[in-house]
Amino acid sequence: LNRNKLKLYIEKQAISWKVASVSHTEIDEINILNASFLAMHRSVDLLKTKPELLLIDGNRFNPYPNIPHECIIKGDAKFLSIAAASILAKTYRDDFMFVAHKKHPEYAWDRNKGYPTKAHRAAIKEVGTTDIHRMSFRLLLE
Repeated sequence: LNRNKLKLYIEKQAISWKVASVSHTEIDEINILNASFLAMHRSVDLLKTKPELLLIDGNRFNPYPNIPHECIIKGDAKFLSIAAASILAKTYRDDFMFVAHKKHPEYAWDRNKGYPTKAHRAAIKEVGTTDIHRMSFRLLLE
């Protein structure tokens, strides 16, 4: 199965799910790690069912008020709930990048999904940045 089919299955079968995002300006202000924690907190804020425990993929997390958490390195390979959350996050990110690609095709976001490939860096050098680029990221690394 591909991610998009799994996304539909997860959305239909999960007790509760939400995907939240953080803007590029927020990422510039608080850094990518804290932005990922903030997006997770926002997702929990939106859930219809309050979790008893948060399972976090990785080794760090900013505690969420009144819900214990457990950090699990490579958790997406160990827990279906973490794998499902990862699939939702990736598919929603891919959808966002596809829309961004339609607006700015010169960056090839339909292929690189926002990762700074050589072609993406060359486009930045040639065309400049857009209203969704993170200015704190070192965009022109060789």
